[in-house]
Amino acid sequence: MDSHSTMLLTQSEVRAVLDMKAAVAAVEEAFRSHGRQEAVMPPKVYLPIERYGGDFRAMPGFLGRAAGVKWISSFPNNPVQNRLPAVIGLFVLSHPATARPLAVMDATALTGFRTGAAAAVATKHLRASAPKRIGLIGAGAQAATILEAHRVVFGDSLEAVVADVSRPNAESFAMQHDATPGSLEDASGCDVVCTATPSRQPIVVREWVQKGAHINAMGADAPGKQELDPQLLREAFLVVDDVHQATASGEVNVPLRDGMLSEEEIDATLGEIVAGRRAAPRGATLTIFDSTGLAIQDVALAKAAYDIARERRMGLRIDFSH
Repeated sequence: MDSHSTMLLTQSEVRAVLDMKAAVAAVEEAFRSHGRQEAVMPPKVYLPIERYGGDFRAMPGFLGRAAGVKWISSFPNNPVQNRLPAVIGLFVLSHPATARPLAVMDATALTGFRTGAAAAVATKHLRASAPKRIGLIGAGAQAATILEAHRVVFGDSLEAVVADVSRPNAESFAMQHDATPGSLEDASGCDVVCTATPSRQPIVVREWVQKGAHINAMGADAPGKQELDPQLLREAFLVVDDVHQATASGEVNVPLRDGMLSEEEIDATLGEIVAGRRAAPRGATLTIFDSTGLAIQDVALAKAAYDIARERRMGLRIDFSH
């Protein structure tokens, strides 16, 4: 195998070399490195394409023995208008000492793995006790990986309630993933609530959420997006993945802009808690994790996929220098 060549991995090959158990471990370690300030992660860059109702994001990062950048899109109208996924992306993995491009791989699968894993890691570290019921709001691809990751961490007996603006979508998801379709109120009343929608207005009402619940707000990842009643943010022990990203484009971005929340009300980053630098609350405290997605999570998973694929001699090899 040419040491100067670059590995190309398709989406099916990425899925073949990674599993959710490995993803949870890699993402948890990425959070720990972030909390210890061992990683390098410049701000996410947005390229809005208003004409087509979508945007591209460039997400560079350096973590341990690898550096890379994810070029990912969010085109919500793609499934209906173009019969393509709403999220499409590529990842370029580079050797941090020589700058040699190690691999170019599908990032759509990577994003699914790391989104689900991040939510489960947050629940593990922020909820005082193991959940029995998880509520999923939004019945898309992210909901599937979020549920899979939680069952990897908390066991297959974890019950799931799924709600979606499309009842048929919720019912189809429920049949495929051993879940129960329900209303927004039903899903919001579970031990753990996970939102993964493109909403730009609150869809989870304060009165629906039980005492001591944990919420993973996964959908807000661009300015103007919002899924939670701001009252929830004000009452909760509020944790973000990255302060800069969250304040610009996470669940907190709209309440901050409108003066309904202050940055001082953000209690910690998840990395600080995973690294043991901050303590999570115990008892019946409402906790919220505001996730925007960290580039270093993708770097960690891409490096894991590359190492396994190299060991198995998978993937097409190309020398871009010739």
